[in-house]
Amino acid sequence: MTPPPARRRRTGASGVAPAHNFPRRGAVRRAQAITTYGVGSLIAVDHESFIVSGLDEAEQSWSRDESPRIHERRLARVLGVDYFRLPPASDDTSKDGLRVRRFPLMHNCPECNDLQRHRDFNPPAGRSVCGTCEVDLVPSRFVVACEAGHLDEFPYWQWVHRSTGRGASTTAQCGGKLKMRTSGRTSSLRSILVSCTCGQVPEASMEGSFRRRALKDLGLKCRGSRPWLGASAAADGCGLPLRTLQRGSSAVWQPVLKSALSIPPWSSGRADPLAEHWDTLREYDKREHVEIYLRGVFKGQCPVPLDEVMAFLDAEREEDPDGETAPTFDHHYRALRNKEYERLRSGNDESEHAREEEFVCETPSGDQSILEPLGVTGPMLVKKLREVRALKAFTRLVDAESTTDPKEMPLSERLLRWLPAMEVRGEGVFLRLDEDRLGIWEKTVAVAARVERMRTAHQRMLDQRADDPSRVISSPATARMVLLHTLAHVLIDEWSLDAGYPAAALRERLYAADDMAGVLVYTATSDSAGSLGGLVAQGEPDRLDQALRSAVHRAEWCSSDPLCVETEVSGTGGTNLAACHACVMLPETSCEHNNILLDRALLVGTPDDPHVGFFATMLGH
Repeated sequence: MTPPPARRRRTGASGVAPAHNFPRRGAVRRAQAITTYGVGSLIAVDHESFIVSGLDEAEQSWSRDESPRIHERRLARVLGVDYFRLPPASDDTSKDGLRVRRFPLMHNCPECNDLQRHRDFNPPAGRSVCGTCEVDLVPSRFVVACEAGHLDEFPYWQWVHRSTGRGASTTAQCGGKLKMRTSGRTSSLRSILVSCTCGQVPEASMEGSFRRRALKDLGLKCRGSRPWLGASAAADGCGLPLRTLQRGSSAVWQPVLKSALSIPPWSSGRADPLAEHWDTLREYDKREHVEIYLRGVFKGQCPVPLDEVMAFLDAEREEDPDGETAPTFDHHYRALRNKEYERLRSGNDESEHAREEEFVCETPSGDQSILEPLGVTGPMLVKKLREVRALKAFTRLVDAESTTDPKEMPLSERLLRWLPAMEVRGEGVFLRLDEDRLGIWEKTVAVAARVERMRTAHQRMLDQRADDPSRVISSPATARMVLLHTLAHVLIDEWSLDAGYPAAALRERLYAADDMAGVLVYTATSDSAGSLGGLVAQGEPDRLDQALRSAVHRAEWCSSDPLCVETEVSGTGGTNLAACHACVMLPETSCEHNNILLDRALLVGTPDDPHVGFFATMLGH
């Protein structure tokens, strides 16, 4: 995918290469440097291909003026960093950008058919053309990767010489040159032909190179290559099996994104000056010790009053996971969500706070009893919110939403005290389901059976992807989670039709646990659709009642019915039931779980068992 051209607005785009003696190769939006073209990802610019360099170079190249720090203490504590940095903005006068390296290095000339490293074509400086034919070179369409996150060139020489029995340990080459051409007969891999001028082997097609064991059968294993870190990165001899991928495949790079809402007391921004000192301050239990430390660090001029510092420390300790001797990352992240749920329930009135407050959540003025027949309660109008999304790591070949730490590739070779992140300001609507009615519905045999099918399929998928059985993540699939997830999707679809929002501009945030049953739908972009009040207006009880009824009625029918509602398995690995792109699936930017664990039958029921739906009473079943 070629990035869009650079925009004039300073906050809208991020340069793909810095101007420090390097040519500028293109531009991407600032948010894309987190979600699409982050560290370790491949990016196509015109007819060239590059890989985004690691944070070790970013620390040197991202200037503070164009890549400012942002703070969100709750998320920073979970991720073990002090602060975050926005990717550098870019315009025509920018001096900064994202560092990139050419990858893959293997290129093919469509004129002379040579297949070799880019530098061996002797291209003119600053151009990617064959030095002999003067035509644009084509980067290798194929790369190889392992589940540990390493990336390497496709082994063309071993592939074409496989018939000779030369193993991966062979270091002596045949002396010939590789050639690549297409027969033009079909568009399949069979038509891509690789040969060697040594004359010892026949021409070989790329057919079969994508088999799971194709490279393993050649005796090839992962060398631990990390091209985004440059030549200085030592290969660690990974040894895992390699898989062939197309350069543009989504499996080549998936971001591990973690996010948090700014909620009181951190949402006022008054704690930001102490961002790099909180870990030290937490070691002191007594007020006088905190005071001594601050006096020494700030030379008696601490920017935050001592009373507020103590209040911040108390608030932070409240989010510590309960009952865990050695809390894991998941425990800390769950505690973060629990505190958000509590704050969304209790609210934060705008009239009681200063303009700097980033979280305003109020009770609607209308009669909420109108929602009781629907089993919905506690709607809240989130008139102002700020979300920080940080790029924690990335994965290859493994779903980033269900990964374990060993399969996450860090963004730098050495430990850094910051991560790249973006912030979104907008608005939203929060609602909860009635706990009593939900508890009765969850215990229904038919409901439990449907959810168990999805949970089993999802757990099987997680088990297959785990190297260490002791570190397998438990599937989050529960009846309330699937119900809330599907409800959020149909609400987003409804508001995209009724309120004029594009579906990709809205996002869900689920709060599903034994003591939580809520969903926040909020604006997921920082453009003009973000905070104009249109979404908040949908949270008034009368309008919310209409939207819920319309959304659920719309979910009764899908253009793929009866196949969709009667299917026994759907989605990746059978992790969905009655859910498809014609009914409840959303754009990737809107869904927290990559469109898995969805079942609209839990909303509206099935023809054979209409009462399996939570809203069956509303529909007259």
